[in-house]
Amino acid sequence: MLKNAMNHFLAHRRSREPVGSPGNSGRIQLPLPTTLSASLGCDAVGVPARHGFRLMSHLPRTGCVFADAERWWWIVPAGSDLDLDWPEQVAYARGACVPAVRPRLIHQPDSRTPYTPPIPLFLMVCQVTGVTPSWTQAYGPPAVSAP
Repeated sequence: MLKNAMNHFLAHRRSREPVGSPGNSGRIQLPLPTTLSASLGCDAVGVPARHGFRLMSHLPRTGCVFADAERWWWIVPAGSDLDLDWPEQVAYARGACVPAVRPRLIHQPDSRTPYTPPIPLFLMVCQVTGVTPSWTQAYGPPAVSAP
């Protein structure tokens, strides 16, 4: 598991392009409030705006949320796409570098961390989009088989 996480992390760092580079045209990096600690790095999960209020009202804890006319962007720790099959309607943006037009911060958490826990967000997104949650099985069969 650690090896897979490290490979994912290293590939993520190699593939990230600075904001404003030719490969990132039309993308902006979501600006987190300076009072929050993002020690785990940041990615963003974009859901269609029509699901935003429902998600926010049902999640046990909500971190920073940005919104524009099309999507609500939820800040999650970097690598929150590891082994999760996010629904097709969701846009996952590494480095919180998103294809959005003037997103604004619409929710800031009371705590010092900007993150929405990714597993509850994943499960709620699957529920509101009508998709059965699925996880990628990156490691063969379990070491101990079930009886």
